[in-house]
Amino acid sequence: MPFADTSISPATPARFAATRLTALGRPLLAEAMGTFVLVFVGCGAVMVDARTGALDALGVAVAFGLAIAVMVAALGHVSGAHFNPVVTVALWACRVLPLHLVAPYVIAQLAGAVTAALTLRASLGSVGGVGATVPSTSAGQAFLWECVLTAVLVSVILAVATDRRASDQPAALVIGGTITLAAIVGGPVSGASMNPARTLAPAIAGGPATALWVYLTAPFLGAAIAVALHAVLRSPDIDTEPVAS
Repeated sequence: MPFADTSISPATPARFAATRLTALGRPLLAEAMGTFVLVFVGCGAVMVDARTGALDALGVAVAFGLAIAVMVAALGHVSGAHFNPVVTVALWACRVLPLHLVAPYVIAQLAGAVTAALTLRASLGSVGGVGATVPSTSAGQAFLWECVLTAVLVSVILAVATDRRASDQPAALVIGGTITLAAIVGGPVSGASMNPARTLAPAIAGGPATALWVYLTAPFLGAAIAVALHAVLRSPDIDTEPVAS
């Protein structure tokens, strides 16, 4: 499934520019919306649990997984449903996403994430650190966990997004389930962010920025590992095809 149709042949250069901008605007809006929902629901669950104790760690993990599953199902056909700068870079590395879309996608994701975090801060205050991701262990241990968890997540996404043999799998359930499992196991250790936008947004909104460097670097290393593994595991006779992730 293509990410955006920019091949329309308009009658005039002005119309071409307007058409191209409109075609690009749809996936960017979808990326901003999806990342907004991820942060609002996931970080919101952290904050609600901190205030009421009604969710516990399992409820928070399920909230993150369901947020992604719902948004992938709803918006995957529009933008590919990345909602994560690491996923965008990984899909570019696998030649699924054109280079000129990488920066706009990341900016849209950051905009959606920060807007969600600011909305949470305005509505609930700083309770629960605005849902910030902080390690419960050393920064080194958190780095390792974020790297491994992101490698697993991106490996799953690359499988269902680029390989026709796996593209028939229900991407929304598979990816949402992966995030839920990662959050259940890794949440108590590193917070299981696997997403720089998800971690950076609460910090910008006033939450703690403890070991922020871990969450801005480890996921990219994990994604690089996943891309390398995907290159080995992927059958050489299967052409990469951009489909919804």
